[in-house]
Amino acid sequence: MEPAFNVRNQSEVYIGPVADILSGVLPEARVVVVSDATIDRLYHPLLAPYDTVLIGTGESIKTLQTVETIYRRFIELGVDRKTFVLGIGGGIVTDVAGFAASTYMRGVRFGFVSTTLLGQVDASVGGKNGVNVDGYKNMAGTFTQPQFVICDPALLRTLPDREFRAGLAEVVKAAVIADGDLFTRLEQTTFETLRSDTDLLNDVISAAVRVKADIVEHDEKESGERRKLNLGHTLAHAIEKCSNRMNHGEAVAAGTSLIAGAAVKLGVLREEDRQRIDSVLMHLGFELTPPVEVKRLLKEVGKDKKSEDGLLRIVLPVGIGDCEVRPMTREEFAALFV
Repeated sequence: MEPAFNVRNQSEVYIGPVADILSGVLPEARVVVVSDATIDRLYHPLLAPYDTVLIGTGESIKTLQTVETIYRRFIELGVDRKTFVLGIGGGIVTDVAGFAASTYMRGVRFGFVSTTLLGQVDASVGGKNGVNVDGYKNMAGTFTQPQFVICDPALLRTLPDREFRAGLAEVVKAAVIADGDLFTRLEQTTFETLRSDTDLLNDVISAAVRVKADIVEHDEKESGERRKLNLGHTLAHAIEKCSNRMNHGEAVAAGTSLIAGAAVKLGVLREEDRQRIDSVLMHLGFELTPPVEVKRLLKEVGKDKKSEDGLLRIVLPVGIGDCEVRPMTREEFAALFV
């Protein structure tokens, strides 16, 4: 099977059945899998042929301590520079596995089988691999492209509704920043249809991945264009840090709604477009009011890793399918929410 996308001639992204793709893309080398207990339970035959390192689940394990545990297990298993690391799981697994692989022995080859919608449309694609430090998102990490990413929509059938919905927040984000046609399709469908219509889901995943792949093609290390992929994330990371009630996708939805309101206040987004953004998010089942006061969120914003020279790089929607990145002081940003 041919890849759907080739990112920077380094990373091939496949959309289709993992059973038909995996054997054809794995190198002729020893393979060691990094995954978690949930994936092992659901898809044990996929993991069974390989030595496997299982990590915990949830955002709390996305830490340097977990990476150290993987290193030690790699040493026990005799992983060397010719070994291929295969991360099988959602965004947390691929982030941690990619970080561990790209730093172990100064870097070994790796690839991903992404098993969540959030992972397939965002986390596993693009070469960002990172872990959190003291609750601050992805403060330690690398830019290293996986050799391949396999996105099998059939694997999403086992996702709980809440986790599936979390991935849709990143799909909406991709549509707002660069694909008005995708946004219109999302307006015209429902959560239930996206869960049940395999062909539609394939198209939606492909469209969202295309947005990310195109942006990463031009800016791998987030020096310019790639910053647009952070729409809603500055506030979303603060929501995640300050509250244990919203997962990443839910926080991104709330953060996107808040920043759309700020864009209207700045005069760069029409009110009717802000309403369309809120409407599609609510239609998909998102709560747009964060469970933390905005004043508290703003105290955390200055600690975001995207702050450079005292300035935040804030992504503002300027239309459906278009956005801009604007440098702001923390004070200027906070004034938008008064």
